[in-house]
Amino acid sequence: MSLLETLAEQESRLLFRSFTNEDALALGVFLLDAARAEGLPVVVSVRRGQQRLFHAALPGTSADNDGWIDRKSRVVDRYGWSSFRVGESFRAAGKTFEEHSLLDPREYAAHGGVFPVLVEGVGMVGTVGVSGLPQAEDHAFVVTQLEKFLASR
Repeated sequence: MSLLETLAEQESRLLFRSFTNEDALALGVFLLDAARAEGLPVVVSVRRGQQRLFHAALPGTSADNDGWIDRKSRVVDRYGWSSFRVGESFRAAGKTFEEHSLLDPREYAAHGGVFPVLVEGVGMVGTVGVSGLPQAEDHAFVVTQLEKFLASR
């Protein structure tokens, strides 16, 4: 399976039955606890629509990580795919997101770490993400924690 196929498969599989403010808070705390347990220097963000429902920054992060979360979240909002999948789709086509998306790179970043919050029968309702690690690690952390969180529900 190619990386793009794997990324698409993750999105088809990691679905919520519903997504409330309480779910967002629980998910944010779940990711925060996992990041603390692993000693990861990340910012964690969970949003529904344009509303930020959870945001936390662990030691080793800076305001730059907040900016990265915002830029990656805008990519997910626009494309409906994980920020890593969007960037990889451009790379697989031999293009760069920054040049070929025609979007301002100061506002949009197609780097791994933000994943769509997808509700069965509804579609995308928000985003969940981290920033602070290399992009593939940011993405893998979010996916792993989403798998665990959804399995516990």
